[in-house]
Amino acid sequence: MGFQDQVHEECGVFGVYSPETCDVASTVYYGLFSLQHRGQESCGIIVNDDGIFSGYKDQGLVNDVFSPRVMMGLGSGNMAVGHVRYSTTGESDRSNAQPIVVNHMKGRMALAHNGNLINTHELREELELNGAIFHMTSDTEVISYVIIRERLTSRSIEEAVNRAMGRLKGAYSLVLMSPAKLIAARDPHGFRPLCYGKTADGRYIVASETCALLAVSAEPIRDLDPGEILVIDQNGVRSIRDHCNTAPTTHCVFEYIYFARPDSVIDGRSVHAARLRAGEFLAKRHPVEADLVVGVPDSGLDAALGFSRASGIPYGIGLIKNKYIGRTFIAPGQAAREDKVKIKLNPIAEAVAGKRIVLIDDSIVRGTTSRRIVELLREAGATEIHMRVSAPPFIRPCYYGTDIDSCEHLIACKYSLDEICEQIGADSLGYLAVEDVVRLCGDDRKGVYCTACFSGNYPTELPTADKKHFYDQKISERKKKKEST
Repeated sequence: MGFQDQVHEECGVFGVYSPETCDVASTVYYGLFSLQHRGQESCGIIVNDDGIFSGYKDQGLVNDVFSPRVMMGLGSGNMAVGHVRYSTTGESDRSNAQPIVVNHMKGRMALAHNGNLINTHELREELELNGAIFHMTSDTEVISYVIIRERLTSRSIEEAVNRAMGRLKGAYSLVLMSPAKLIAARDPHGFRPLCYGKTADGRYIVASETCALLAVSAEPIRDLDPGEILVIDQNGVRSIRDHCNTAPTTHCVFEYIYFARPDSVIDGRSVHAARLRAGEFLAKRHPVEADLVVGVPDSGLDAALGFSRASGIPYGIGLIKNKYIGRTFIAPGQAAREDKVKIKLNPIAEAVAGKRIVLIDDSIVRGTTSRRIVELLREAGATEIHMRVSAPPFIRPCYYGTDIDSCEHLIACKYSLDEICEQIGADSLGYLAVEDVVRLCGDDRKGVYCTACFSGNYPTELPTADKKHFYDQKISERKKKKEST
């Protein structure tokens, strides 16, 4: 999927607890590096050395933000938490980078969050009326304030988290750190992934995906159950399950289609295998005569392989992705008319010239990127291009952390299948069926996966008003007013 009209990744969270003081910052660094696909706007690491917190966060990729000098400045400790971010609420700004650190009368807390609340506005208004002062526009700060308010009257940080979860609505996978404990929590629906494991030397690791556990040589133990709180301290690991089974399980199915890394296993199910099945389903529902199956790098490759196996059409590499370009490689002020797709993707003319191509991508949002990729393949000599999409059409906003917040720019909300096919310039077009998307993980359990953006069937109540970017808009208006005076 190209970046002009793509669905952006979520965020990635990571935490480590070590029985001994050591270089926990490096552990988090490598963990975040493996989660970079989940967020490329900003990142941060907070280290805990016997209750003394030190950290650094900034906009940019992990490798750019955490230079050797910065890493040396983080020092050693026995706990650390980290975060990579793409903004779904809260503008892309250094002030919204995570983890956030909060000082309160019972100590300190560092918090990293993946997801999106549906009651942020209501909670924030209540907190402000009670004297809270906000420095960020993301819902992560709201979560931290709710936890801290509960902490003031709780016997422990885990009790505060447990009580706070009764007030939080929506999607959240949390990793937080107190002076003595590392705590992980997953919302009762289990929208976003969260798992933990252990290294051979006794370090416990919590991460958004298993690929991050393996990156630091941790053996995966299991996923947190929806509604579960995991507490890790000097006494080991214990679980609090008061919020388990209090809501229907609705894992985000788009994690398997696009967000997660193919080598991850989420809730016991292989992402790679799910994408292979997506391709197989596409081949059965939308067969076509063609010479070559080509996947759009990177998240379309597995589905393309599945399509090839099911259809018998050879699989080939027809597009090359420039892997050395981050999301911010176009500098501010640079000509907007530059062909960003061509800078990032380039066809292999020798592979596609004179051939009928089945082009597999993970989704179509606005259609501009798909159209440009089709044009590139035709310019390289492809005679026919049959587009197959390993997700159903986006027809509704997502309120749970995916960057789909309006029907206004969704091409499937405006045009029919034939019209979309004509707009992107393809010879034919086929999407994954909604009934197939819930079968990607090899089971037919109903109600286990959230498909709201494809079906409109939301597993929770909806926000009373679309105030997702309410505070960002207020700040933007103030900036414009200040600049004009």
